[in-house]
Parts: sequence; structure tokens; C-alpha cells
Amino acid sequence: MQIVQVFAIIFSLGILVGVVDLIRRGMLKEQYALLWLASAIVLLVLSMWRGLLDAIALAVGVAYPPALLFLVAFLFLLLIVLHFSVIISSFSEKNKRLSQEIAILKTLFEEYKKGR
Repeated sequence: MQIVQVFAIIFSLGILVGVVDLIRRGMLKEQYALLWLASAIVLLVLSMWRGLLDAIALAVGVAYPPALLFLVAFLFLLLIVLHFSVIISSFSEKNKRLSQEIAILKTLFEEYKKGR
């Protein structure tokens, strides 16, 4: 077993344990943790099953199979960033709409108070 493989296994296990712990503590919602869990499991499988990693690297044309492992990790991180960007955009729009509704209610309340 090469040092890179050992490092990748430890790293994958660390991510998996960390995400499960954050879910358990309630600091990370399950819906947001799915991509993290999927990436940790895929990285762990590819780290432990060297033959699969070699076969995929050969099929894709990557000369150094552990580099493929880090490429997969990078792609998962890009997916996670995209996922959170979509969520932030949605929250931003909802926040703007809520602020507008509060401003309308505040104006109506002020007018009502003056009319009394």
C-alpha cells in the first residue's frame, strides 16, 4: 500500500466521520450532507479498491491513478459549491421578497396609526 493511498483512505474516513458527526449534532442538515456523504463514500471506495481506481484512470487516460482520486474529490467539491450557490440564490430571493412585504406592512401600520 502506497503512502498516497493511506493518506487518501485516512482523508476519506475523516470526511465521512466528520460529516456524520455534524449531522448527529444537528449542525448540518441531512439534505445538505448528501453530497458530502456521497463524495466521502466514493473517495473511500476508490482509495481502498486500487484496481477500480487503476481501471478508471486507464479508461479516462490519467497516467497517475492517485491524481484521478484528487480530481474526483475536486469535482465533488465543485458540485457542492454549485449546490450551495443555488440554495443561497434561492434564500436571497426569498429574503428580498420578505423585506418588501415587511416594508409594505410597516407602511400600512404607520398609515393606520396616523388615521386614529
